[in-house]
Amino acid sequence: IVLVENKIVQESNDKGVILFSESFPGAFTRAAELDEALRKFEPEIQSYCKWADIPYDGKLENVIIQTSTTNLAVEDADTEVIFHSELKPLQRGAYGKLKSLVLKSAEDFQSLYDSIPYKDETNLPERATFYGKRPRTAREMYDHVCRVNKYYFAQIGIDINDYPDILAGRLQGFWILENKGGFLTSNVFTDSSREQWTLSKMLRRFLWHDRIHAKAMYRMAAKIWPNRIINPFRFAVEQHQS
Repeated sequence: IVLVENKIVQESNDKGVILFSESFPGAFTRAAELDEALRKFEPEIQSYCKWADIPYDGKLENVIIQTSTTNLAVEDADTEVIFHSELKPLQRGAYGKLKSLVLKSAEDFQSLYDSIPYKDETNLPERATFYGKRPRTAREMYDHVCRVNKYYFAQIGIDINDYPDILAGRLQGFWILENKGGFLTSNVFTDSSREQWTLSKMLRRFLWHDRIHAKAMYRMAAKIWPNRIINPFRFAVEQHQS
């Protein structure tokens, strides 16, 4: 059996834990208890690798390399942790791969959204989150992800327009970023809440945030319109039935 190492950064509070994969940027699990979150990683990484076209044939070996506690609502997918590896300068090749995944994620999010016949239908109840009421319809989820484009780029000093199109916003952000000198350096930005950001963290957060809301959108839509919704992120069937 070939062991596939999954380096994990753990962030937790007294209500739950969220685990981020450093080995597969954007992949994550969360649960009330650590053991449960770890058990969820095998299907998560299998799904991620199918989506990212990464060969995967083996057994996952989870290794927690960093832990962090927070007062944020990690049980509701709030987060502030920065990986130790995200404090280092990005190599151009690594940047190119992450950028390609971030743009692919935007394209796939758009395709998933476009496959939903009625954007304002939902089967989800209202629920309060740390940022207000959770998005319940496909349109609300899509609009939320588009708005986050501007927020994430702003964390590293890039100001983009409020695009209603997910891919257009990212393309503008990368164009502005890449026309700045030394953008691959390890510049650390601190926001008003004292959270630290770097280019590496922003790229990983884009992949993670898309994945959260794509899962929610796919789960919701696949239950309302079975066999009509495309699955570009390659989520496992059990992920939208649980």
